[in-house]
Amino acid sequence: MALSVPPATRPMAGRDFLTLGDFTADEVLRLVDRAAQWKAGRGSARSAQPLRGKTVALLFLKPSLRTRVSFDVALHELGAHPLHLAGGDVGFGHREPTPDIARVLERMVHGVIVRGHRHEEIEDLAAAAAIPVINALTARYHPHQALADLLTLRERFGHLAGLRVAFIGDGNNVAHSLMLGAARTGIHFCIACPEGYAPEPDLVAQGEGWAADTGGSVRIVRAPAEAARDADAVYTDVWVSMGQDDEVEARTAAFRGYVVDEALMRQAAPHAVFMHDLPAHRGLEVTGGVIDGPRSVVFDQAENRLHTAKAILEAVLGEA
Repeated sequence: MALSVPPATRPMAGRDFLTLGDFTADEVLRLVDRAAQWKAGRGSARSAQPLRGKTVALLFLKPSLRTRVSFDVALHELGAHPLHLAGGDVGFGHREPTPDIARVLERMVHGVIVRGHRHEEIEDLAAAAAIPVINALTARYHPHQALADLLTLRERFGHLAGLRVAFIGDGNNVAHSLMLGAARTGIHFCIACPEGYAPEPDLVAQGEGWAADTGGSVRIVRAPAEAARDADAVYTDVWVSMGQDDEVEARTAAFRGYVVDEALMRQAAPHAVFMHDLPAHRGLEVTGGVIDGPRSVVFDQAENRLHTAKAILEAVLGEA
């Protein structure tokens, strides 16, 4: 969606949620604050339905458990009606042009949530649509997950600025968005990854620029122990993401030394937590003793997807 007012000076209502880069540091923190309020009030404030009477289309082109359930439940609890569309109903760019899809949807629904493949597809949809488009995952970004991660970290530590987060593994969409969210909020982010699997250079540069303004930092190292040393949180993700089935053997070999196990967790601070966006493969990127142990907050992260979904939906689909 094209709006001429600079992001730092316009309200969040009516805007797209494609990446955390679309929002200022203050706006990211406001979303985290609002998610915490929704979480605290759940069950006692069911009458608060700021999106009553609105319909939101959900287009999920990839399998989903947490993302789909969180947005669906959030829409219901906010008073909106979720409309689920199958990939074959839409067909980005091959069944009909993306601008035509956008113009049809904007006349019938109030917003669109997309879990897709190429990030450019969701950007094209947002550029052509006069309604908010929300990114529920693309190959480049997963901002909803990152927002839930920030809420989880703040719940555990009481603050974000100054925390140290170690990401062990692939510089993928989850790492991209967590890196940017960390840079926006003054967190020191360090990723340990094999050569050839680092986050995309332009996003690293973007994160470094933001971190310079917020007091955080962005680092890339090779050794997992170096990244994990004195970290407040150790985070990992699957080694093979959806759509990378032909890379299983190569990736498994490349990441063999990047398992988050009990020994690696001992490199982190004594109070450190373990994080994973799920689904997880016990015995590959993480041991069962770590993910099912007392330091794991993975199910807090999963629950917080619901509350951050509410914050996002209310912000961009609510009244200005």
